[in-house]
Amino acid sequence: MIKAIAIDDEIPALKIIENFCERTGLIALEKTFLKPNEAMKHLRKFPTDLLFLDINMPSISGIELYKSIEQHTMVIFTTAYSEFAVEGFNLNAIDYLLKPYTYERFLQAVNKANDIYSTPIMLEKNQENYLFVRADYSLVKIAINDILFIEGLDDYLKIHIAKKIKPIVARMTMKGIMEKLPTTQFIRVHRSFIIPFSKVENVRRKVIFIEGKEIPIGSSYEADFFAIFKK
Repeated sequence: MIKAIAIDDEIPALKIIENFCERTGLIALEKTFLKPNEAMKHLRKFPTDLLFLDINMPSISGIELYKSIEQHTMVIFTTAYSEFAVEGFNLNAIDYLLKPYTYERFLQAVNKANDIYSTPIMLEKNQENYLFVRADYSLVKIAINDILFIEGLDDYLKIHIAKKIKPIVARMTMKGIMEKLPTTQFIRVHRSFIIPFSKVENVRRKVIFIEGKEIPIGSSYEADFFAIFKK
């Protein structure tokens, strides 16, 4: 099922989303939020597949909130104001629900999200130089030599790229991406980190330094890392 959260400053609106999600059988609505700042804190710790996001909120608009989050998450905007529709779709929103909306219209939007969610993430080698990762509803081409490190977060990965402020976020496991990376260039050093040997600047005790980032070496990965690194 698609993991989702809903953000709206009106309790009745959240109750409708809760009811409609349960009826679809496709959405696991994990949490609802009246305060956008609490939702943002939650998203930093717990990535989700889909946001039901009200646009017109007093503290921060749904548009601004969606632009501020790091992860590439599907979004269905909900609002009573049709003038926001164009900007919502400019952000690659799955759909835009104009309040009050019917269950049938809600289901139509959810089915769009489910079609994208059901498409398998594509990660392929291309002459050992590039990976193609499905993120943000499209295939993103990543030069293997530009990967600084990969960070695991539940069922998601943050792929940190040289000269990029924000990492690429893809829904995939650490084991899955390790199977696609060149084994002579990359090694898993922690349950939450994969690094390329070429980007290691320094190793001090059980900490690897890559462009100012400190990456811990897990005890179960220590022997394999140092055995190869010393060579």
